Amino acid sequence: MKTNFKMNQYAIKCLLGLIGLFLWAPCFSQKEGYKNLGTEPDWAAQELPDWLLDPSPFKAGVFRGQHPDEITLSNGLIRRTFRLSPNAATIGFENLINGQTILRGVKPEAEISLNGQHYQVGGLLGQTNLAFLKEDWIAALSKDTAALSLENISIGPTEAPFEWKAVRHHAKGATWPPKGVHLSMDYSLPMAGKLTVHYELYDGLPVIAKWISVVNESKANLSIDSFTSEILAAVEYGSAVESREYGVPPPNIHVETDYAFASMDAKDANHHVVHWEPDPDYTTQVNYLRQTPCLLKVSPELGPAQVLAPGDTFTSFRTFVLPHDSYERERQGLAQRRMYRLLAPWTTENPLMMHARFADWEQVKTAIDQCAAIGFEMVILTFGSGFNIEDDSDDYLAKMKSYADYAKSKGVEIGGYSLLASRKIGDGQDVVMPEGETPTFGNSPCIGSEWGEAYFKKLYQFYEKTGFTLLEHDGSYPGDVCIATHHPGHRGYEDSRWNQYQVISTFYQWCRSKGIFLNIPDYYYLTGGNKCAMGYREVNWSLPREQQVIHTRQNIFDGTWTKMTTMGWMFVPLTEYHGGGAAATIEPLSEHLDHYEKMMVSNLSAGVQACYRGPRLFDTEATKQMVLHQVDWFKQHREVLEGDLIHLRRADGRDLDYWLMVNPNAKEKGALVIFNPLDEPLQKTIKVPLYYTGLTDKVVVKSAGKTDVRYNLERDFSISIPVNVPAQEQLIFFFE
Repeated sequence: MKTNFKMNQYAIKCLLGLIGLFLWAPCFSQKEGYKNLGTEPDWAAQELPDWLLDPSPFKAGVFRGQHPDEITLSNGLIRRTFRLSPNAATIGFENLINGQTILRGVKPEAEISLNGQHYQVGGLLGQTNLAFLKEDWIAALSKDTAALSLENISIGPTEAPFEWKAVRHHAKGATWPPKGVHLSMDYSLPMAGKLTVHYELYDGLPVIAKWISVVNESKANLSIDSFTSEILAAVEYGSAVESREYGVPPPNIHVETDYAFASMDAKDANHHVVHWEPDPDYTTQVNYLRQTPCLLKVSPELGPAQVLAPGDTFTSFRTFVLPHDSYERERQGLAQRRMYRLLAPWTTENPLMMHARFADWEQVKTAIDQCAAIGFEMVILTFGSGFNIEDDSDDYLAKMKSYADYAKSKGVEIGGYSLLASRKIGDGQDVVMPEGETPTFGNSPCIGSEWGEAYFKKLYQFYEKTGFTLLEHDGSYPGDVCIATHHPGHRGYEDSRWNQYQVISTFYQWCRSKGIFLNIPDYYYLTGGNKCAMGYREVNWSLPREQQVIHTRQNIFDGTWTKMTTMGWMFVPLTEYHGGGAAATIEPLSEHLDHYEKMMVSNLSAGVQACYRGPRLFDTEATKQMVLHQVDWFKQHREVLEGDLIHLRRADGRDLDYWLMVNPNAKEKGALVIFNPLDEPLQKTIKVPLYYTGLTDKVVVKSAGKTDVRYNLERDFSISIPVNVPAQEQLIFFFE
């Protein structure tokens, strides 16, 4: 068999880099192809920086492998190696940061069921011991004659899965799609079609994306019953002969997809599609029952059950594989946060937002005017305000357009709230669950019903006609299935989840292309969502004010291990929320100015935007000046405060609590934020780890009203700062 390689100018000139002056390489056989591919840089021979501090040297490319039948995807951080003959298979996956091998065995590149027939895609047979893969074993591996065979390879630039209109301050400098390389491998289907396995590797990020597409080139419909788009026989986390109550953790690899829902946590939102399973072929594993979870399979639990018409293309969700280079929690979280900065850069958009409690014009005008006066950037007509996005009458749309026009004239964005799931429509429009199952939120309409189709039509129309630029979409689609057969958007149970998800993800991606900000209390980041909740229990906002402050800092500390601070919203109940009476309420604002200020500082000093829910942001000149001061202070230091949060001491109400904000690319490379929750001053020396600021030798420490102090960093990149924090106050130090 001969394999053709198609390489465009971008792939040769920009990504392969070492080929010289070639501008186009025609189709060629394997051996000719390898003569044109460049050799991988000798990463180990270079003095390379920590990628979390400076990712710039780590350029992605496709290179010829050590064997004539091999190619590699590499960026100096991770490397994935493919053997292409007698069939395509991953025969190497290395973490170049720590030198560890990720792969222990060869598996198919994918699996798919078409028209009721199961097929493996690529792969090689004959490895008898899946505990490790020796180089000299690979040559003896054979082709599975029943598997789909590799026919063609193409190399090119990365592909944006959807458009993004960057309209807000912090994200405007981001690159979309992220720079890197796209490798595609084509396999012929027995029913006259083509299946392509796609891989992307990005500059400066140890993440490989993978997905599949199917083109129906026949004259008959093609049923895509199910698929598995990623299969990795990964090195196990550890050795456990017995594993009863607690089991064995999966390998030290973060995996998620853009087919995530029903959670504010990445792993939980992907549990239905990312599966760590025992490997039945791994007979030499230590676990006596051979139940070690070390085989990654990324596959939807249900469906997709898609009928592909002649000439049409099916594209799966994307899977993102991030091998960690450490078991240390902070570093793992920083890696995941860096992934979102690059692969979902809209999550760095971070407007200051007010939740306007009422939607009548006079109170909305007050909210807009107050936001403009003190520098808030967005007004949200919140739940219970009277705002109704489903009112598609001409009069209502014209009225909302007048709201948006006025807000725009004041330099303020405006948006509104809508509830999708967690309600009952009736009349046959709700999801019909299999016997014994209930909807995630108790009740839910089916997106594929006539009501669902009309609902999304109203959403598109509302944003096209009004000029609103935000949607707070509560109760977003949680993955509920539906066995109804009378809904126009799906045929029955098997395709119900996939079809409903396509409707909502397509809408979110459309919003992203229009610059419409999306607050969604679920993990829709990789499908276009800007924020979900940082993580809190709503009824806690009915606790006494002094307890709310502690909860705020705990929620931020806990919620930012894997989320950037710009990815999660918090809450400031200016008016009563879930009860609690006067002790829980900030209004009248001027009477609780100290608490209001503490809530603002607690959020803004971490770069976190809260939903300030009430009819107004200030009630007196003193209140206005306090809010204005905090907003101005935040904007002055925004670059570092919207960096990464380094977790130092969690709030417990018993001692100082503090965190460190870092941005090695900013002038202010760090900000240490210290809170004293006690009614007496606290004095102590705090050791501050400055490694992730990028500072190496010296640092200038600045604090309001104090003389700058210069420190030499210790060998572990830390300094020790003596602090004296007044009762119920905070201190903030900036590092340059």
